[in-house]
Amino acid sequence: MSDHDWTEVVGAIGIFALLISVITVTVVQFGKTRRARFAAAHEEEYRHLAETAVRLQESNERLLAALNGRLGSMEDRMTTLERVLRDVD
Repeated sequence: MSDHDWTEVVGAIGIFALLISVITVTVVQFGKTRRARFAAAHEEEYRHLAETAVRLQESNERLLAALNGRLGSMEDRMTTLERVLRDVD
């Protein structure tokens, strides 16, 4: 083979290596971008879930406070009723 033939072989190998490198980098970057999008979507879902949980906990807190007030008034009435029953005896 002549020197000119070797130059063409080396050039073909170089172009092939360059194409492989470009394709590999493109695929890897596409994968990273896709994973980042999925991670952002999951974070948004978790944020929405956390906000819903906070709203429900606040609602439960208000309901428990109302029930605590009603229970306190029932306890007062029960004490009054016990006092009345002792007085009747």
